[in-house]
Amino acid sequence: MQEHSSKVRPSDLKPHRSLFERLTALISPEPENRAELLEVLHDAQERNLIDADALAMIEGVFQVSDLCARDIMVPRAQMDVIDISNPIQEWMPEVLETAHSRFPAVDGDRDKVVGILLAKDLLRYYASDAFDVRDMLRPVIYIPESKRLNILLRDFRANRNHIAMVVDEYGGVSGLITIEDVLEQIVGDIEDEYDFEEEEDNILALESKGNGKRWRIKGLTDLEQFNNTLNTTLGSEQAETIGAYVADYMGHVPHMGDEFSIGNLYFEVLRADAREVQMLLVEQRPVVRSDD
Repeated sequence: MQEHSSKVRPSDLKPHRSLFERLTALISPEPENRAELLEVLHDAQERNLIDADALAMIEGVFQVSDLCARDIMVPRAQMDVIDISNPIQEWMPEVLETAHSRFPAVDGDRDKVVGILLAKDLLRYYASDAFDVRDMLRPVIYIPESKRLNILLRDFRANRNHIAMVVDEYGGVSGLITIEDVLEQIVGDIEDEYDFEEEEDNILALESKGNGKRWRIKGLTDLEQFNNTLNTTLGSEQAETIGAYVADYMGHVPHMGDEFSIGNLYFEVLRADAREVQMLLVEQRPVVRSDD
């Protein structure tokens, strides 16, 4: 006797939608662009369907696709490099002080990066009488300033590489970027036991520009401290820090390099990730009063 097997159609696996659900889908169609999608996600977060951390990471993924290497690279002037044309005893103290895991190795010229030195490879210096640092160098990866971060992250993963040198249109080194720099745009700051605060003061007064006073201010600065220092009256029921206030005012976490004004205060975002504003440049400009 032959058994008859019944085939399950894919449509049979879909849950039956009520007439109300189908009408709702017609009235409120799926998002057609990124802005509409983010609006849906923000609404989901407000209704506790997703938490704030998940929303921040999703926004970070979108931000990574918009940014390129020049936006987050460590500028050439701020790179910690080792010059292998000098004896190892001369630059070893800098290696210990900065405590990086990888260093660009130059040969007498910061534009002449000859390799990447892993700090762990320096252990052989203490274990071997015959140590040649040039034999320890790993290949250098060069990328253009315009390379998108999402493509760079994919390349980092595919090639198992953690650092790349950024070059300008003329082939000169303009900075460096690490996989950690890219990931921090998605998940926020990744701190380890070697990280420390750059400055103890939340608010640092800078040299005045024209008639305006200027400060560099950490995003985590309390609004009360901000108001007391700048003699302002900013306030919000949703925000306790200046970084949160700025994000609330803009309707989103602004990107690094964004510029805007609130009253007579001019803001420039010096550093930010997908979650929060980390550093601001604030200039208090004179109030221009028009004659009645």
